[in-house]
Amino acid sequence: MNIAFFETETWEKELFEQALGDHTLSFSSEPLDRTTLVRHKDAEVLSSFIYSKLSRDVLSQLPKLTLIATRSTGVDHIDRAYCSENGIAVRSVPAYGINTIAEHTFALILALSRKIVSSVERTRRGNFTLDGLRGFELAGKTLGVVGLGSIGMRVAELARAFDMGVIVHTRTPKIELENTLGITYVDLPNLLGSADVVSIHVPLTTETRHLINKDNIKLAKHGSFLVNTARGGVVETEAILWALEQGILAGCGLDVLEEESALKEERQLLTREFLKTCDLKTQLLNHVLLTKDNVIITPHNAFNSREALAEIVGKTINTITSYISGKLKGLVPK
Repeated sequence: MNIAFFETETWEKELFEQALGDHTLSFSSEPLDRTTLVRHKDAEVLSSFIYSKLSRDVLSQLPKLTLIATRSTGVDHIDRAYCSENGIAVRSVPAYGINTIAEHTFALILALSRKIVSSVERTRRGNFTLDGLRGFELAGKTLGVVGLGSIGMRVAELARAFDMGVIVHTRTPKIELENTLGITYVDLPNLLGSADVVSIHVPLTTETRHLINKDNIKLAKHGSFLVNTARGGVVETEAILWALEQGILAGCGLDVLEEESALKEERQLLTREFLKTCDLKTQLLNHVLLTKDNVIITPHNAFNSREALAEIVGKTINTITSYISGKLKGLVPK
């Protein structure tokens, strides 16, 4: 088949060529648009990221197209109505990096509980005193998981391996997981009031924006910690600052900030297109939370592992090979 790839990096191209080399492949590091599509009129399968705006005008110029395998979680850049009308199957990568993000979550938790950053900075200055570096064990403490999707479930599993108790607040509780994961479902106020560490794992929607806010942060257990590797807008920044100043929160581990509101997909952070429109470095340098000794901020790096990025490519390859073999059925819903 004639398969066209857009917005690809060199390492992605190599993986696609290894797996699909028996087909006619074409690659472009640029997004697909009215200009670049001229060279790909015969494409039967198309794979891109979110900067390729697959509108009706663009797709209508690809008469042989039968499958779009987007290398993104979302499909907002695709005219799904046109695809449905013209029998074009659409597939995305709905989840990836579950282990990667869960492990980064625990990296932040451990960094807070054992004061890793302060310890490293001090010893680099030649100071080997232990004053102010006393941490605490995770064993026997309670982790509050907000959102029990794939990542939240993996975080709960890791917490149980650390001999932590796990309480969960989620929109759709699965009762069978209480026994298999050893968790207890609670409402959000009870979770905030009981957890030694609160970890956020929900998407940013109109319902979850400022889910943790100035009103309910007051309910948090005194001396607890907050970790957010989901989306910055789920937690109100002013609430974090106030809770730190009041001593309600003993510290925070943040991989995301509210200023990242324009971000839709983590993989955007690695693209030239995103860097043209968003200067995260400036935003981070100006952020007041950076001045807090008890706050650890990483630059939205939880998703960024070799395995997670390769997983996107692997799932895209599986989609294409399944389609070619006749096993792929159905469309992404409109």
